[in-house]
Amino acid sequence: MMGERIEDVVDVCLLAGKLMLESGGETYRVEDTMMRIAASFGMARSHSYVTPTAIIFSIEGTNSTRLIRISERSTDLAKVAVVNDISRRISRGELTLSEAREELARVAYAQPSYPLWQQTAAAALASACFASLIGGIAHFLPSLVSGGAAFWCFEMVHRLVKIRFFAEFFAAFVAGWLVLWLAKAGFGRDVANMMIGSVMPLVPGLAITNAVRDLMAGHLIAGLSRGAEAFLTAFAIGTGIAFVLSIR
Repeated sequence: MMGERIEDVVDVCLLAGKLMLESGGETYRVEDTMMRIAASFGMARSHSYVTPTAIIFSIEGTNSTRLIRISERSTDLAKVAVVNDISRRISRGELTLSEAREELARVAYAQPSYPLWQQTAAAALASACFASLIGGIAHFLPSLVSGGAAFWCFEMVHRLVKIRFFAEFFAAFVAGWLVLWLAKAGFGRDVANMMIGSVMPLVPGLAITNAVRDLMAGHLIAGLSRGAEAFLTAFAIGTGIAFVLSIR
């Protein structure tokens, strides 16, 4: 029975860590959360090693060491906050092991907080506001259209092709092409400002922030990995825009 309980604790810890890492949580936060959950269920000596692509977790003094791969990563800070809340409730003794697993399973299978059309609308508005901020209100409408279209294309292509580089490249290409087309049609004057605003929703801000935070915390492998991921995203965006300008 004790062995089964240990495996159950490891399952809960790994599920919590997987949810946080897939949703954009920092590696140090994932490690801390997993060890706190284990300690709350009586496993005071646990060890976790987290990178952006894998989690290794073990309970000291037992033969239980597990590894899981992380193949999909996105940004869903609402899920990170929910898992953090579940972890705190476990620490306060408000949830049993089975209840914690059920709560985490509900989070895992929950639909995104916002449907695609709302995400696209928010991305379009953000693009328009950025372009207006740096170039004037005349760029609001064209950046609204191009930014929204770019984000929607990114989501659609990424669902078909599970390689983010190609989805980001195509989205940036669409944004640049629409900006040029709208500028020729007489909407907006500064093409550069409109392009900057249009690709803002694609910029890897969270990845860069997490990379710096992980490096400062001493998680060198995780920090370098996230930094490389952010660089590839920035490179894909720049390549997409450059391709549009080259065939202009």
